[in-house]
Amino acid sequence: MATQTNATQTNAKLVAIVDDDESVRSALQGLMKAVGLPASAFASAEDFLKSGQQHQTACLITDIRMPGMSGLDLQATLNAERCRIPTIFITAHGDAKIRMQALRSGAVEFLSKPFSDDALLESVWAALEM
Repeated sequence: MATQTNATQTNAKLVAIVDDDESVRSALQGLMKAVGLPASAFASAEDFLKSGQQHQTACLITDIRMPGMSGLDLQATLNAERCRIPTIFITAHGDAKIRMQALRSGAVEFLSKPFSDDALLESVWAALEM
């Protein structure tokens, strides 16, 4: 039984990164690794959904604007599936209306690019405590 609990606790800290920009995915995955957090990176919302990792993910970092399904659409899909993952939105195209929509949908944070590593990590740690 203790083994199951330990495995669950380890899985509970998985951070998923969804961004169509490969350099952003790589940088964020490296940042998570640097602070000891396991992270998976996906080029699209569809790839994340196909991965089956939604139920192991403790924190989701996603871009708002991506080809295909947007970050907001991804969050809506997860909410409809009753898969409530603390979500941090990152975007270079944010405005007050999109920010409010994201926060009303349950986002933990909404960060405009460029953002500092410290700001993102503070949000990730807060999400992992939820």
